[in-house]
Amino acid sequence: MKLEPVTDGRALREFIGVTDRIYGRDPRFVPPTRAAVRGWHADPAVGLHVLRDGSGNVVARTTLHADDTFDAKLGRRMQLFGLTEFVDDPAVAAALFDGIDAAARRSGRDEVFGPVSLLPNQSGGVVTSGFADRGFVDSAWNHPYYPAAYERHGFEQRFRSDTWICPDLQADDREAGEVFAFDDRRIAAEELVVHRGRRRGLDRQLPLLREMLNASFAQLGYYTEISAEQLRAATDGLAFLLDEGLLLYLTKAGRPIAFVLCVPDISEFLSATGGNLHPANQLRLLATRGRYRRDAVLIIKGVVPDEQRKGYAQLLNRELLRNLRAGGYRTLRSTWVERTNNASAAQYRAMGGRPLHGYTFYAKAVA
Repeated sequence: MKLEPVTDGRALREFIGVTDRIYGRDPRFVPPTRAAVRGWHADPAVGLHVLRDGSGNVVARTTLHADDTFDAKLGRRMQLFGLTEFVDDPAVAAALFDGIDAAARRSGRDEVFGPVSLLPNQSGGVVTSGFADRGFVDSAWNHPYYPAAYERHGFEQRFRSDTWICPDLQADDREAGEVFAFDDRRIAAEELVVHRGRRRGLDRQLPLLREMLNASFAQLGYYTEISAEQLRAATDGLAFLLDEGLLLYLTKAGRPIAFVLCVPDISEFLSATGGNLHPANQLRLLATRGRYRRDAVLIIKGVVPDEQRKGYAQLLNRELLRNLRAGGYRTLRSTWVERTNNASAAQYRAMGGRPLHGYTFYAKAVA
């Protein structure tokens, strides 16, 4: 068994369809949208690959790519891999990881790192615990045999993290101001204004969010600056789903200093459709989107460095909790939070939250 590149439409359909073989339509697994996969396939810097068994059936898949900015951040030449799925067969896992190692050696790389799609600050990762709980948008879910397969082939965990869940927002009888205290006298004194997202004005708000996002996360070990093009791709279709009360940002004397982005959780719809958001399914989602206003996913939040530890996250958290409750949302899930990031974890604990999935990325030196 050897990795072979995806070069035509048939192979691309097999690349997408292998998850049906691995997961069936298990509602715990949320596939990437097919439009996103086709976008990566069209990117000349990203190579989609499949692994076939002796009968020609696709039994694993991965991407092979690199990123100069990520290399500079870590100080090593990294072979990145992503969208990585494989059947429960030690021989398949061995052939898959050997193929990734071989690609890294051919490219003169120092280390193999993944799974990332296409970078760790975008998506990716492996779930290491909490397998009974479903995955969700912008996060991973995989079978329990995945972590052992990685570690059996010499991979070590990097950026150990957890996803989080706040399971019953409506049951907590505390006011939002009791959960997240903030002295409202500071609002006028410091010229603070909380702004909501706008579906029709989202294109004008994205540059502000990008500026805050890059500043807020620059000090984290896994984060590389997001370009305007990457942000546009990552938020493609966001206006279609946006609940305006769940995208908030804070200005201080007119300067943007903090933000939080949540989206309605359409994971069940993506699972049921195999990630196929063709026009007919988009219309179905639009017609039934009220059904998906029960759960929300917190995608990202941050405060610019020179305004951190001044309570501004508390103010945004308070307004977010009020809006979640007013919108009828019962549950909030969060994408992965590093276990060293106590401030972020504290937000979820304040709302009655708990860790949901153990989460990690994997790395190994290239022999």
